Amino acid sequence: MGKTIEFNRPDGKTCPGYLATSKDDASLPGFVVIQEYWGLNDQIKKTADRLAEAGYRALVPDLYRGKLATAADEASHLMTNLNFSDAATQDVRGAVQFLKQTSKKVAVGGFCMGGAVTLLAASFVPEMDAGACFYGIPPAQYLDPKNINVPLICHFATHDDWCTPAKVDELEGILKQSKSKHEMYRYDAHHAFMNEARPEVYDAPSAKLAWERTHKFLSTALA
Repeated sequence: MGKTIEFNRPDGKTCPGYLATSKDDASLPGFVVIQEYWGLNDQIKKTADRLAEAGYRALVPDLYRGKLATAADEASHLMTNLNFSDAATQDVRGAVQFLKQTSKKVAVGGFCMGGAVTLLAASFVPEMDAGACFYGIPPAQYLDPKNINVPLICHFATHDDWCTPAKVDELEGILKQSKSKHEMYRYDAHHAFMNEARPEVYDAPSAKLAWERTHKFLSTALA
């Protein structure tokens, strides 16, 4: 369904990305999809395709510039070497600006590493209109409640050794201090429970519920 494109970043450089649209309607709401730490692989492309089928113009910026990981140590290496500030303020912001050329409103949403980048974008991308965070949290020192104003929906697993319940509670405390109209959900599942390509952690009922909640949230936030 999608195609590879290049779009401009605020600094004038370009970023490659995967753009999925199901209707020839450039005014549909936009959704910037942010990859897990594996890279822009087939699974995240299929996620963008599903969002396109649901009525969004979905754009996945390629934060790794074509690099992909198939093993966890490779993925950790790529994520460790990612400049998160540049990813949020340039790649993601550029993707939002690209979609906003024709879309009235644009959401940003991501998974795992992409969830963390989504929350950074909520602080540093003034053009985004809403955020959907799936089990990702950046270091707390980068989340200033004064800078978080957009509506957010956040999904976390109770059995997660990265986004632990304690860290999720800390994040919720930060969001309660902000002006964000936020929704926080916890699922009896494991990290990456949305990823159907990983049967060892995928939880279909939780994933279905999380998508239903997200679409309902965005139908209001992007109206």
